[in-house]
Amino acid sequence: MPASPPEAAGRPIYATGGIAAASAAGIGLAVIVTLTLAGWVAAPHDTFGEDIADLLRGAVLSWLVGHHVSFSVAEGQISLLPLGLVLRPGLLLYRFGRWLARGCVIERLRHVHRAALAIAGPYAAIAGTLALLARTDEAVPSMPRALLMGFVIAFIAGGLGVLRQLMRDKGVAARDLLDLMPARSRSLLVGMLASTGTLLVGGLVLFLVALGLNLPEAVEITRSLAPGVVGGTLLLIVQLAYLPNAVVFAVCYALGPGFAMGVSTVVAPTEVSVGALPALPMLAALPSNGAAPVLSLGALVVPFVAGAIGGVLTQRSAPDVVSEAAPLWGFVCGVTTGLLFAALAGVAGGSLGAQRLSEVGPSAWQVGVVAALEVGVAAAVAAWIANWWYTRRQSRRVAAERG
Repeated sequence: MPASPPEAAGRPIYATGGIAAASAAGIGLAVIVTLTLAGWVAAPHDTFGEDIADLLRGAVLSWLVGHHVSFSVAEGQISLLPLGLVLRPGLLLYRFGRWLARGCVIERLRHVHRAALAIAGPYAAIAGTLALLARTDEAVPSMPRALLMGFVIAFIAGGLGVLRQLMRDKGVAARDLLDLMPARSRSLLVGMLASTGTLLVGGLVLFLVALGLNLPEAVEITRSLAPGVVGGTLLLIVQLAYLPNAVVFAVCYALGPGFAMGVSTVVAPTEVSVGALPALPMLAALPSNGAAPVLSLGALVVPFVAGAIGGVLTQRSAPDVVSEAAPLWGFVCGVTTGLLFAALAGVAGGSLGAQRLSEVGPSAWQVGVVAALEVGVAAAVAAWIANWWYTRRQSRRVAAERG
């Protein structure tokens, strides 16, 4: 007898998903509108009736920027958006995903994707509609981007919320969830996450060290801006929102391709060549023009360390009896890591509209290829060594039992 569909009892899952999506979007938009109105009240302004339409459009545009939706202006495209702002809608959707799971009967973990779709579909429609409503003569949000990013963020964050609630209700631990996966898929997932996590930690350390070494310059930029208490707080928030972008840029530097800070510029271990930059304190972490600092070249070992860790964990999760297969799976771990980092590089960079800053960030395909090769080769070698050690131990154990 086939399993009962998840909407067989409790509230209808697709109607509840629509409510969850509307609630998450409404709360997020309400918060931004409130902050926008507070800023309007504190600043000099005309009569309320003349400004309200522009205020609401600006709030909607800010909401879309928080979903990494690019927009067009007279000077060009604005697509270099802070990845940190995605955390706000992500947390809201995660909470409403858990709310949906508590209100609907979802009998099996494999039905989580239906609940995620129930949230993501309406949320994408809301994002696309708001992109149309926020259009002005000065700024035109990308509706296709709004549909895509709204769907992706809602599907991932809402799906994680549903999954977390189901795991809690059914008493399933994260390790038990991994045990449900096929051994090889599980090992590749563990290896890819370990490699990616190591790369991101290495990128964060590289950025913080670079910023620390150039801290006097960052302080001088802050003083020249004279932002005051409120402005200083906003400046700090903006930089924290761009911190994930900076970490991805630092990883791309460690991988070798580096990144651009404008047209015909490059920041890489082979060469540093940048022009005039916006007055943002965190940009003090960039090295000076010329040869890359010798100390920064130590970052080149990060992808190989990440590959070694990923390769060992790949084989530890699912050892191979045939030793020749171990390097293959280690390299596959590197390829999946490269694909993931190509996607991260693609969303971390973008354009700031002006002709000189129309190209900022890494080349996604170059980062993906280099990451796949560097992490993949290191993972292949480490996986072969780890598998050889495992089979050696197994042989000794069998010999000891027979003796």
